[in-house]
Amino acid sequence: MSLGGPSIKLNSGAEIPVIGLGTWQSKAGEVASAVSYAIKDGGYRHIDCAWAYGNELEVGQGILASGVPRSELFITSKLWGTWHNRVEECLDQTLANLGTDYLDLYLIHWPVPLNPAGNHPMIPTLPDGKRDVDHEWPLKETWKQMEGLVKKGKVKSIGVSNFSQSKLEEILPTAELIPAVNQLELHVYNPQHKLIAYLQSKGIVPQAYSPLGSTNSPLLSDDGVKRIAIKHNLEPADILLGYLVAKGFVVLPKSVTPARITTNFTGAIAAAAKLEAADIELLDGLAAGGKQKRFVTPPWPVDLGFEHWPQLL
Repeated sequence: MSLGGPSIKLNSGAEIPVIGLGTWQSKAGEVASAVSYAIKDGGYRHIDCAWAYGNELEVGQGILASGVPRSELFITSKLWGTWHNRVEECLDQTLANLGTDYLDLYLIHWPVPLNPAGNHPMIPTLPDGKRDVDHEWPLKETWKQMEGLVKKGKVKSIGVSNFSQSKLEEILPTAELIPAVNQLELHVYNPQHKLIAYLQSKGIVPQAYSPLGSTNSPLLSDDGVKRIAIKHNLEPADILLGYLVAKGFVVLPKSVTPARITTNFTGAIAAAAKLEAADIELLDGLAAGGKQKRFVTPPWPVDLGFEHWPQLL
């Protein structure tokens, strides 16, 4: 295991560190120092970003301040919905902000093309307040443009985020490259077992965002999680992260607190090594036992094809 922790080989041939620093909702004035600390002192070599987070310029500043060469890092970003018909333009903004000429991984953030000429650059809306979705733009065309970025050498691997099986099946029949990853809300209360089995059958690596839940998350106080933590002399957060690592997922815990950045990294590795089959079985069953819960459900006025997604149409 090299600096950066354990890694997984993607279907593109690239190695992705299984623990990455998430930067969603990391605030201005905090994210640069968090990224720098994570890389320089926390052991991280994987940083997860997105154009829509609005903080990539500071993320880039943190990467530069870490002093670690670009070649030793794995950097991910994501294409936002208003750019589905101009994929390279969105990427170029991200590259400029991050201060790099390539990404290790580029994802379609949501399978929802938004009106690029709408009333807002990020969340265009209709007169009735619903999000202004471009229902005519096919996802397979977005994917074709993503594949073009690999051919140009501007990204090493491409993938998707928030894609259900049905949305993946809109791009796979014509895909030259199979998505390397699918980044999803994955945790013990939203394990998405059927979708995970489908991804694994296609050689697509699951990535877990919000692996600890959300602010004041009930996951950290779950009785089953706490019992397993006590059993292994670990913290509940360690168990939640280690559970996902043990299942072969990439995990993306977000924090701007140095101590928590470090313990998320070390705890996940320690827990993944200690968890037993019975522990995994218990954690696998929490959602089906009545605790199923999502924390991220934007009001997209389209059917995303997910189980346990609220009716927003």
